[in-house]
Amino acid sequence: MSLTLLIDLDDTLLDNDIDTFLPKYLQAFSEEVSSFIAPEKFIELLLSGTRSMIANQRPDCTLQEVFEDNFIPMSGWDPGIFRKVSDDFYTDVFPTLRELTRPRPEAVKLVEEVMARGYRVVIATNPLFPSFAIKQRLAWADLPTERYRFELITSYETFHFVKPKPAYYAEIMARIGWPSGPVVMIGDDLQRDILASRQMGIPCFWISNNGFESYDEVDPPSVSGSIEDVLLWIDQSPEEELLPDYSAISAVLSTLKSTPAALDSMCRDLPVEIGGQRPEDDRWSITEIFCHLCDVDREVNLPRIQMILKEKNPFISGVDTDPWAEERNYVSENSSQALQKFIQTRIDLIDLLETMRQEDWHRDFRHAIFGPTKLLELVSIIASHDRLHIRQVREVLEDFSIHL
Repeated sequence: MSLTLLIDLDDTLLDNDIDTFLPKYLQAFSEEVSSFIAPEKFIELLLSGTRSMIANQRPDCTLQEVFEDNFIPMSGWDPGIFRKVSDDFYTDVFPTLRELTRPRPEAVKLVEEVMARGYRVVIATNPLFPSFAIKQRLAWADLPTERYRFELITSYETFHFVKPKPAYYAEIMARIGWPSGPVVMIGDDLQRDILASRQMGIPCFWISNNGFESYDEVDPPSVSGSIEDVLLWIDQSPEEELLPDYSAISAVLSTLKSTPAALDSMCRDLPVEIGGQRPEDDRWSITEIFCHLCDVDREVNLPRIQMILKEKNPFISGVDTDPWAEERNYVSENSSQALQKFIQTRIDLIDLLETMRQEDWHRDFRHAIFGPTKLLELVSIIASHDRLHIRQVREVLEDFSIHL
């Protein structure tokens, strides 16, 4: 079985009590920068920047950019100085916080076993820290990245959404190419790890010593236990029960949000000559994919949704958009500009969908190909179309040996 495991870091792979760790972290960081800014003021601005990351909805701004756009103007620091001081802190001081944590041998055993089976492992930690700090915490967990090849480690340099937003989990799935096999999330935090991943339709295992005794929600997670129980649960579960289900409204919306975010991370530094170059088998270039996604959103998806919301049971004709690539000479476009046009058009689409009432998702319409159906099914088709082209982009990047 081909399986992808998303695994939380703190208090799942690493013993790290956040109520103890966070105050010590803030104290150490504020003392390190005290020659530049008063510790109390620094902590206030640091927490403000963190709140801005948590609130971010923009798929074209990484969490690092969101944090710095908030923190730097308020602090008055030169960006270069702040980044130098921050790098020095994470290099010289952050490692001293290791004594507040403890590795979990049973977690190391789990990672080694699943990797020996050929499963893919994503470190699904809340991406509020830089990659260097997260890799240090993995080393504290006796899971150094030099020894263990993780499929992806979420960090603030390349991610746009945070836990507990289901869009965070959609962004993970997009970044790893929307794998077709089983996917499981493993974590200790009920809200951030379990309920949020379930909103995305991902099966999950709740690491909880108290199990359901500590659960007071209406719809409890399907399984709970210690980290030693994870493999037994996987082995005893039919494969179809571990397959994600992206059909819920929350999952569909999150998928649409994740597409521009993932493309922003994967392609923002794409060389112009690569963007417009087709692979040898004559598949579309990256630029053509961007243009296609943009025009389909702008000229097909948005007008259709607007019509369904305005009219009673309207008829929608089919549109063949593939010929547009040649007819409109997409390959001649600038890849960076094409990506930005798509991102803005997709933001408009998401804004429209997020204004809809619950009952609007079930509005009826008639389609020339699918016959009588509902708006949710149409948007689900858009999400499936996204997943197809995300995989296509990854394939082209891999063909040109672009590191993902």
